[in-house]
Amino acid sequence: MDKELQAKLLPLRQKIDSLDQQILELINERARTAQAVGELKHEHHEQGPVFRPEREAQVIRALQAVNHGPIDGKAIDAIWSQIISVCRGLEKEIRVAYLGPTGSFSEQAAFEYMGQDITGVPCPDFDEVFRRVESDGADVGMVPVENSTEGAVNRTLDLLLNTPVRIVGEHTIVIRHCLLTKTGNMEGVTRVMAHPQALAQCQHWLGMNHAQLAREPVASNAERPDCLRRPHGGCDSQRHRCACLGPGSGS
Repeated sequence: MDKELQAKLLPLRQKIDSLDQQILELINERARTAQAVGELKHEHHEQGPVFRPEREAQVIRALQAVNHGPIDGKAIDAIWSQIISVCRGLEKEIRVAYLGPTGSFSEQAAFEYMGQDITGVPCPDFDEVFRRVESDGADVGMVPVENSTEGAVNRTLDLLLNTPVRIVGEHTIVIRHCLLTKTGNMEGVTRVMAHPQALAQCQHWLGMNHAQLAREPVASNAERPDCLRRPHGGCDSQRHRCACLGPGSGS
């Protein structure tokens, strides 16, 4: 690098290093304040939920409103969502039950919505997610509630009607299915295995591109064979809405 350029960059880099140290101290000060909130609640035997999505959304919207850039609103959301998640975790461990094994779309939605500082509780079906939340086996749950191509997820709606669990928030993610093979090509492939919802979502693409393949429903896309763990080709794309569940007043 040119010496003149290096000389001009040096004070800017030193300023960035100094700002990073200040930001780090402020984040730690925020974290200590969150811990103090938790201790105060404990002293007063306050049993209210630590995860309050409406309050967290209010904090982020307020910051977006006074932001003058160059960081945009989406970046503010991403940065503060993670800061809030870490501080929330210091106050109390948050257990999140979600539909499917590790790698499912519900797990993705949970971590996107609540940040990385949560403890995931994978569940084999919708009913187990609701049971976990009802029985205090999880603080909140994450289940699919609606899809832009296939509409409402009926089992979720049934359980919302018949249990005391209630919706406390929602998160929308973009779903991109992948058609995977062991070799990376379609030679010798005779069937497609996927969750019934995924098969329905991709039926047009499959009909146009691989109509000869048999379609076999399985319990979860994330439980596919080990040889098909990594995506190699696109199948379809749509938006998927998930509901974040919390205990109802009767539980």
